[in-house]
Amino acid sequence: MAEKTYPVQHTAEEWRRILTPEQYYVMREHGTERPGSCALLHEKRQGRFLCVGCGTPLFQSGLKFESGTGWPSFNDPVDGSVETTTDRSHGMVRTEVHCATCGSHLGHVFPDGPPPTYQRYCINGIALTFEPLSADALKAGE
Repeated sequence: MAEKTYPVQHTAEEWRRILTPEQYYVMREHGTERPGSCALLHEKRQGRFLCVGCGTPLFQSGLKFESGTGWPSFNDPVDGSVETTTDRSHGMVRTEVHCATCGSHLGHVFPDGPPPTYQRYCINGIALTFEPLSADALKAGE
């Protein structure tokens, strides 16, 4: 089976220049950050969360919830922004979440979230950057 080609591609050397060592470990080597270690876990402002590797909008802040796991959790991604694969590592079967634009590992999705989707996208915060809603958008009620 051929490996998927993503719209944004870089060599390993280029990714190492773009990402910090910890981001590279999580996003390119399918690692996991320590729970509770990312400031975005506590981000409450209105806005959106983007892939730190390519800038693709992944999650809206209105769909973020406190799961108690130590990782940012969301009900649902932005349409078409993520893809999933089966992850059979560590003696478990899980659904791994990747950025649909650059293929970077983001985290996993579990069927134990709150309504309306009952999904919990458990995402490594280090794989995200936050873009707050602009003051003009806030005034306009977006």
